[in-house]
Amino acid sequence: MPTEKEMINNLIDKFTDLQRIKKSPDLEKEVDYQIKVTKAKLESFGIITEDLEIK
Repeated sequence: MPTEKEMINNLIDKFTDLQRIKKSPDLEKEVDYQIKVTKAKLESFGIITEDLEIK
């Protein structure tokens, strides 16, 4: 179970990511970047993302 500080940090990251997407001049490029970063974070914890991808 994450600590309160970890949950707050995760929500700040999510808020920041959404703001970046909203203000991006190239929406698709920003979304691709966000997916890439999130995928790297998940894989660093051993979570395979291949089955989660929409094809």
